[in-house]
Amino acid sequence: MTLQTKIDGEAARAIGPLPEGHPRVAAKKVGVLLANLGTPDGTDYSSMRRYLKEFLSDPRVIELNKAIWYPILYGAVLTTRPSKSGANYRKIWNTERDESPLRTITRAQAEKLAAALSVDDRIVVDWGMRYGQPSIASAVDNLMKAGCDRIVMFPLYPQFSATTTATANDQLYRALMKIRHMPTVRSVPPYHDEPVYIEALARSLEKHLAALDFEPEIVLASYHGIPKAYFERGDPYHCHCQKTTRLLRERLGWEKDRLMTTFQSRFGAQEWLQPYTDKTVEKLAKDGVKRIAIVNPGFSADCIETLEEIDGEVREIFEHAGGEKFAHIPCLNDSEEGMAVIETIVRREMQGWV
Repeated sequence: MTLQTKIDGEAARAIGPLPEGHPRVAAKKVGVLLANLGTPDGTDYSSMRRYLKEFLSDPRVIELNKAIWYPILYGAVLTTRPSKSGANYRKIWNTERDESPLRTITRAQAEKLAAALSVDDRIVVDWGMRYGQPSIASAVDNLMKAGCDRIVMFPLYPQFSATTTATANDQLYRALMKIRHMPTVRSVPPYHDEPVYIEALARSLEKHLAALDFEPEIVLASYHGIPKAYFERGDPYHCHCQKTTRLLRERLGWEKDRLMTTFQSRFGAQEWLQPYTDKTVEKLAKDGVKRIAIVNPGFSADCIETLEEIDGEVREIFEHAGGEKFAHIPCLNDSEEGMAVIETIVRREMQGWV
């Protein structure tokens, strides 16, 4: 029996025979849509330019007036940056699947969540990206074709920012605007202080630190930065990051100076949230700190910013400045700890629907 045949049968039992020519009525199911930032389709110039164009054209990401920003974007940025970004992606590319690690991990998260929820055949899980493929719109289409009239949207960003969670939701609503019989949707709130998330971070950190052949003097919790101006306009991201670090530190029982908050991945000339991760590790090394580790609590999956920037560029900065031992702690990804976070929150957000 095909999925559509099963759906048609369930619909018929629910509402009775349909008049001739009436559109098929899908059975009522609940969709879960995991959404992450996005990924280029390849590391070549054209793929990178296409991805960067979509990403950097988003007014949630770059809040400059288009009259000012677009000449810069379509001039120097999209001329030179695709080659540089492509070279960085090639360093961490999943050559076996010919895709970025973010796509590999997000797919694995969706597959494991689907398996965990498979005892209830009313639940359908899919995944999509804010930028690139598979798109959020395509995931919505898949869920509706599977009979979902309700969707739980899960932007996989623990800390809320307009540049991440909000723009992912924007994209969901854009897709819904094109649908006549649109599904009812819920969006998962930020989970920066959820006990299951803090516990998962702590267990993952403890496990990976125990496996090292050295003990870090300092651990940095490095989050993706945002321009300081966005924070001053009311973006809660900085506060969410600080709270995550504080709760993690309390759970670990560490002193304040053992776990520090820093911010990475700044872009452009304007001031971003500080302290900067790269500047911090350089100063620590010059001040005599020889052993550090970095964890990325703001990323639900390892990606270019963690694998290439932190475990590559930042490691080199630390070692060049005199540091000796450096460890990058993997993100939660599709680990047991990471999946516990996703499943716990999804089950809570589906209450009343299943």
